[in-house]
Amino acid sequence: MKGLIQRVTQASVDVAGETVGAIDQGLLVLVGVEPQDTPASAEKLLHKLLNYRVFSDSNGKMNLSLTDVGGGLLLVSQFTLAADTNSGLRPSFSTAAPPAQGAELFDYLVNQANSKHPVVATGRFGADMQVTLVNDGPVTFLLDV
Repeated sequence: MKGLIQRVTQASVDVAGETVGAIDQGLLVLVGVEPQDTPASAEKLLHKLLNYRVFSDSNGKMNLSLTDVGGGLLLVSQFTLAADTNSGLRPSFSTAAPPAQGAELFDYLVNQANSKHPVVATGRFGADMQVTLVNDGPVTFLLDV
């Protein structure tokens, strides 16, 4: 399971002109599910999302986690993260999980996040989404668990 995390001052997701998820300070996470992923993969990713130290402390060092700062967590499914881009000039999506498995694991991740963190928002699985964000830093990391 892959999570492209971006530290943001604000982020939102719109579907068909309607905002379906929004946060202020926190993490926007684009989530890619691969065929070998399991609920344990989702739990490992969530642990990293909540505890990865990407927010600055009073000395300007990245020593604080999302949990420490009480920020929002915006989870957005992004099957293209699992694409194979190693050959040619067109991505192959054969390395992405099938839609049913992707939806099941993304929903599992969201449910676990809601049980462990107070501010969780999401996009809509499989929808054409418009994601708006203000990347803080910019700070972006790819977590591959």
